[in-house]
Formats: sequence, structure tokens, C-alpha cells
Amino acid sequence: MTVLHLADEGEAADLAAFLSRLLHYDRGAAVRLQAAGTALAVFGRPPSFEVLAIRAVRLAKPYEDGLDVTLDVTVSAGELLESVDEHAATAGVPTAVTGPPWAGVLPPRGGWQVVAGLPAPDALRGMVGAGVAEFRSRTQELAPESRTRAELDRVGREIWSRTVGETELPVRAVHAAQSLGFLRGGGELALLSCGAWLRLRTPYGSIAVRRAGLGALGVSVR
Repeated sequence: MTVLHLADEGEAADLAAFLSRLLHYDRGAAVRLQAAGTALAVFGRPPSFEVLAIRAVRLAKPYEDGLDVTLDVTVSAGELLESVDEHAATAGVPTAVTGPPWAGVLPPRGGWQVVAGLPAPDALRGMVGAGVAEFRSRTQELAPESRTRAELDRVGREIWSRTVGETELPVRAVHAAQSLGFLRGGGELALLSCGAWLRLRTPYGSIAVRRAGLGALGVSVR
């Protein structure tokens, strides 16, 4: 098994926490790994949010495996989590799996432009809190016979598809960022745009979403 040497125990702990949160939403989650030099990008898709989550991990030394100097593979998130050794700051690369549809359509690496109008972090967290409260209130008001999965999904889609301020970023992207631990603490946030993609960048990870939605890529909406 190829072993990745992470920069330190903190990087290993953050990677493990990210994988745990993904598995909370999908016990069979897969992640796509891309490593080059001393950077590892881990891509995942929590199904409840219809977004791509990206966690950047620092490596202690440039990735190298024989003659290969880059890594690009889709693996089981659960198996990757099991391989993380926080004390040794290492992670083993599990056997590749057949990637889900989203893994074949990733955001571009370059060409991103800053988009103005992103509210402050406290305001973003307030939007998520208000959305959660509204969802709970509206669904509790439904008659028992009307509280179907389809109706709950409809209410959730209406709330989380709203946009942030005057930007095109859907609130579900902010909800995903908070749920995955990307909005914790301080640090500068930025909204970036490239082609059909928008990306909410935080010090702890990024959330990317296509303006047209990922459903067009054969990914179901939940």
C-alpha cells in the first residue's frame, strides 16, 4: 500500500475529521485523491448538500511512488480513514474503487476570479442557523400525512437553494461548509468563480458548486 506522509499530526487529525464528517452523511462515501508535490487534495460529495467538498492536506515530502510523481485515484472514504495514523502523521492509499459520477467532473485547478459581495463569516453562519430553524418550523407544521420524504425534500430544496446576498452562491454551499467544519474559527473567506463553477474558499477547505447544479451530471438531488 502506498503511504502518504502528512506534514504533521494536525494535518492527519484534520484529514480524519473531514473523512468522518463525510461518512456521517454517506457510510459508503468515496473520495478522489489528487497529489502532486507536497499538496494532497481530497474531494468528496456529501449527498445531502449537492456540492463538492475539497480538503487540502499538506504533505511532509513530495509525493513519489516509483516512476509516478502524481497521484490521482478514487478510493473508499472509510478505508482511507481507517488507514490514517495521527501519531505517525501518515495515511495509506486504499485500493481504487469505481468512482461515482461526480468524481469525473471536478472544478478547474486554475483561472479562478474573486467575486465580490460575500457576507462576513458571522452573517453566513447566521444564514445557516436561520435556514435550519425555518426548515424545522415548517416541517413541524405539516400534518402527519403530509410529512412525506418528497415534501421534506421540497421544503429543504426551497430553503437551501436561495442565494447568499447578491451573489449566485446557494445557501446550501454555506450549510455544507459549516457542517463539514470549514467555517470554524477565524480566517479569511473568499468567493471565487471560474466558468460554470463557484467556490467558497475557507482556511479549512472549500465548497464548490456548479451554477447549473450537479444534477445535470447524473448526480441525484436529495
